[in-house]
Amino acid sequence: MAFDAVDLKIIAILQADGRRSYSAIAEDLDLPASSVRYRVQRLIDSGFLQIVGIADPLAIGFEHLAMIGIRTQPATARAVCAALKELPETSYVIMTAGHYDVMAEVICRDVRHFSELMAERLQTIPGIVSTESFFALEVHKLAYGWGVGNVATAMAGGHVPVL
Repeated sequence: MAFDAVDLKIIAILQADGRRSYSAIAEDLDLPASSVRYRVQRLIDSGFLQIVGIADPLAIGFEHLAMIGIRTQPATARAVCAALKELPETSYVIMTAGHYDVMAEVICRDVRHFSELMAERLQTIPGIVSTESFFALEVHKLAYGWGVGNVATAMAGGHVPVL
């Protein structure tokens, strides 16, 4: 799927305010609301855009947010990533270069939940050699607005700049 400047402007607006109405976006871009609705749905259907509420897991009752560095056997990192992304506790799974082959963010209710996840499910995934966990003590920023222009500028004054 090809993106154009209008798609990127819509994404920038929604990254700044995911609840912004199609009609408000359409007004900013001088487009019909139906065109904005169609474009947003096309971006969602193609898997390029998700519109979700982001909450601080530590603030809403989950006690353990952790990043897990994972070393894998040679040529298994992609398969490990595929298995990790199926776990409901993972919110972020990436293949990396460096000390770890894979990094995964997990969110667990408590120590028992984390222990069960690690010992009975995560560490039994074929290809995993070792893991190292890094627990988050506080969350200072959860942001997901990148790569499509200056979101703050896009929303200032209600008009989106040309990218």
